[in-house]
Amino acid sequence: MRILLADSGGGMRGGQWQTLYLARGLRDSGDSVRMLASGDLLAAARAEGFDAAPFGAAALWRWSRWADIAHAQDARSHTAAALLRTGPLVVSRRVGFPIRPGAASRWKYRRAGKYIAISRYVARVLAAGGVAPERIVVVPDGVPEPASPQLALPERPVQFLALRTNDPMKGDDLLRNAAALSGIGVTWSTRIAKDLPNARVFVYISRSEGLGSAALLAMANGAAVLASRVGGLEEAVEHEKNGLLVENRPDAIAAAMSRLAGDSALACSLAASGRERVQREFSLAKMVDGTAEVYRSVLQ
Repeated sequence: MRILLADSGGGMRGGQWQTLYLARGLRDSGDSVRMLASGDLLAAARAEGFDAAPFGAAALWRWSRWADIAHAQDARSHTAAALLRTGPLVVSRRVGFPIRPGAASRWKYRRAGKYIAISRYVARVLAAGGVAPERIVVVPDGVPEPASPQLALPERPVQFLALRTNDPMKGDDLLRNAAALSGIGVTWSTRIAKDLPNARVFVYISRSEGLGSAALLAMANGAAVLASRVGGLEEAVEHEKNGLLVENRPDAIAAAMSRLAGDSALACSLAASGRERVQREFSLAKMVDGTAEVYRSVLQ
């Protein structure tokens, strides 16, 4: 297949990493992949030898004529592809925000042949917004296996790790208040892929989440996960089985932090179960294969 992946995000957040993982997997499977991207993702794609150009209307119009199928990865690329793409179109939906009402939105959401929802929660949001269920396929995110051996969990130097972000939908303020209540220090990171192998617990507090690829990455790296009981995080983390879920209140978060800090056996058990589940259900191969199957169904 000739596949065009379009992602307008300027940073390198979870969605952009998923686009890059997908591009790698499709190329490894023998497909021809071109990418329209911005910022860090564009630089990464070019560094890895992909035929990649800056995201924009002219490039999208031109390259979409080359592609057997176009795949929009975010809201802005979805809008552009709906306007400019004449052939088969697939759209990934990664967020849990409701679809905006109105005629323009209804027209836009009629344009794609299939919508890939990263969780059952996101699929329900799409259906509630008027997308026919038969046009929605759930393909969860995939995360890579760690490249190097890991320290045993009790030996890891960082006790609690959290993602540093300026996203207002994340709960940095809640976690800071919880850390003050519990008296437990939190290490804040902007490079969690590098820092997770040194962390015992990854704390992921969010007000809205489509699935939570950062939580999945933490599980893959053998860290115990403490996350908000919101959206798709309830599908990524099974409470008391492979992580802990909490309400978005500083006192609840603080109590769970204290529990994990004081019970090394629990933290180790959750971490081990989490890693097993990611290997079984959230591998990169499973994400790539599931996406390619959606492409084939649209092209039939």
